[in-house]
Amino acid sequence: MQTGKGFGKTILIGDQFVLWEIPAILAAIPFETECTVERMDSGTGWILEDNRKEVPGYKKAKEQDCTISFNRMIEVMGIDVKSNPIRITVGGSLLAGSGVGASAAICVSFARACNKEFDLGLDIIDINHVAWEGEFGYHGLPSGLDNTVSTYGGVIKYRIQEGVKQFERISLSEPIEIVLGNSGVTANTASLKGFLEQQQNADPELFGARLAVIRNQVEELGAALSAGDLHRTGAIMSENHKVLIEMGLSHERLIHLCDTALELGAYGAKVTGGGRGGYMVALTPGKELQEKVASAFEAQGVPTIRATIGGPPTDDTQHQVLY
Repeated sequence: MQTGKGFGKTILIGDQFVLWEIPAILAAIPFETECTVERMDSGTGWILEDNRKEVPGYKKAKEQDCTISFNRMIEVMGIDVKSNPIRITVGGSLLAGSGVGASAAICVSFARACNKEFDLGLDIIDINHVAWEGEFGYHGLPSGLDNTVSTYGGVIKYRIQEGVKQFERISLSEPIEIVLGNSGVTANTASLKGFLEQQQNADPELFGARLAVIRNQVEELGAALSAGDLHRTGAIMSENHKVLIEMGLSHERLIHLCDTALELGAYGAKVTGGGRGGYMVALTPGKELQEKVASAFEAQGVPTIRATIGGPPTDDTQHQVLY
């Protein structure tokens, strides 16, 4: 019996457009999914015990996706579960819900647990690749950014350039407090690419102009974050959210939560993840501001996560070309 872990994440900017070769800036959060793999003495195949806390309805909505994901990873790793049936048990501190990398975290944690249980000899790049394969079950064609930050941790700038996936680390002088608020809406991430392609086909000029704006926002946010200019970082996040609203990638519930956070003093707020549901993220440096925003959300019955970004990564990799 062996155990593996994978970080949750939040996207500060760019997530929806990575497949259009727009960079994204994202960060691991200090909440993890933990997966235990145990060989069974009898039976065949695999069985799952999912003990994760969830946004109501999330696990049921993702049940079929989860099955496809595990089967794909098992095949990629070459594990014969007919001869070696396994029990998979998942839990941990990461709430299962759209927008915090729940699917990536379960894929990374499963890959790590299997690597140890079956002595597969996978290195960190291999673990990340297996998790990316698992993400197909949830996302159709996954961009690779969620599983990468779940595997490597820290804050990263992720991009796909001429089909090659890669990332570089962004170093922060100290961790930064954030608040994640859940809309209660479970989004279908797998339909996102088609949703955006419809916009691209309907008005290529407008779509291209919006991508150009977002590309500039990503570069500006990365520079501001690296320089420790958190007011500018937050302002860019909020500016980016306006573009996402125009493109139908937010949700009235998310807009309300972002507006509430800004009214309470958050430096910036926007949808995080694919959008149209799931979480929003508010930049709330300092424990006092974080608590002010989080408490207000909780008073409204909003599932809320207090987190920090900029914590220690899993290794010292500064730049990595992936797959």
